[in-house]
Amino acid sequence: MGQILTTRSRGIDDVERVWSRFVPSARLERVEPRTISFSWSSVELPRFSVVSYELAASVHSSVQMDDQIMACRVLGDDVRLDAEGRAIDPRRPWLAADGGTDAWWTGTARVRAFVFDRSDAERVARVAAGDDRLVLRRIDPTARDREAATQWERTFSHVSASLTAVHDDPLLSTELHRHALLTTLATFSTSYLDALDRARQRSAAPRTVRRAIMHIEAHAQDPLTLDDIAVASGISSRGLQHAFRRALDTTPMEYLRRVRLSGAHEELRTGTAVSVADVARRWGFSSASRFARYHREHYGQNPAQVARMF
Repeated sequence: MGQILTTRSRGIDDVERVWSRFVPSARLERVEPRTISFSWSSVELPRFSVVSYELAASVHSSVQMDDQIMACRVLGDDVRLDAEGRAIDPRRPWLAADGGTDAWWTGTARVRAFVFDRSDAERVARVAAGDDRLVLRRIDPTARDREAATQWERTFSHVSASLTAVHDDPLLSTELHRHALLTTLATFSTSYLDALDRARQRSAAPRTVRRAIMHIEAHAQDPLTLDDIAVASGISSRGLQHAFRRALDTTPMEYLRRVRLSGAHEELRTGTAVSVADVARRWGFSSASRFARYHREHYGQNPAQVARMF
């Protein structure tokens, strides 16, 4: 089921060839000198890879993740990281999931990485979070705190060593893959954590709020008003507002907007939408420009960018 690859080289072409096999968007922008010291070890499964390599050189590398998610740690004495113009703490693992990430180092650096197929990761995350509309996105590229970073390091060591031993066992490999993914999604600020938090809130919310949520999610594309939702929940509009604030720290209409935004985003990702304006209208947004603003605030991209990607 899995494939193990180990290699050593002193040529930069081998580095580019091997790395691009696992992360096609990876680029070595600059490597000096051209003769370098490079050692690589990896385990490759159909939708998941564990990578460890050491590269001694002066390096500038970049990745632009679209169809993959990569959690990575670069260990070295002189390492600098940048995610879309923002400096990243090189002492902690970082997540490449949306936009570009650049790394620079001088001397010897050791790189450890989990590489996940994005569609498969989203499927697993939706099941785990109980949210079949979950769209995976990175909110912050660095580990949430020191404890989360330490747990990711431990998981990497465990999964890497275990997969090397059991890579031909489909059942064990699948469990290790899932463990690596869910640990990674919990290590960083991601929409997966938001979905877990919403699930906990919904399960603990009063019955009237749960009833309102069910009505909103079933009728998100209908022209709903606050009074409509309140009637379906068996409570006054004012009482429903208060219940939402106390249980979910939001309002019924803000919750409705989030559900509509998620549905519109998912439709854009399917690649079947005729236009962004049509999608906006279909999901209850009377203004395409306002929909675009909400989408940028929540997903960090214009709707048209998402539609072009799929």
